[in-house]
Amino acid sequence: MKPFPHDTELETLARNTVWFKSPAETLDQPYHFIAHVLTYGTHADVQILRKYVSDDALREALRHAPPGIFDPRSWAYWHLKTGQYPPPPLPQRRCWTAESE
Repeated sequence: MKPFPHDTELETLARNTVWFKSPAETLDQPYHFIAHVLTYGTHADVQILRKYVSDDALREALRHAPPGIFDPRSWAYWHLKTGQYPPPPLPQRRCWTAESE
């Protein structure tokens, strides 16, 4: 997926939903940005996002969602809304241990 354009509307949305990165950095990471908007955004935020993202792109973003962003409720909701029900398990963080080598 290509990075989002750096326009005022999307930069404002990025600033409001991903508070720990700059808007420019956020828009360059589309899967991360979409996951944050779908989990933490308001209905109005999602409406803005949907002007830039097709249903297919939403499904792709869900398939590549970073671990630790979606909560179970949002994960189930967005999979249902995109025709992917039941949802797969939430993405999991992988911890490195000496035994995993």
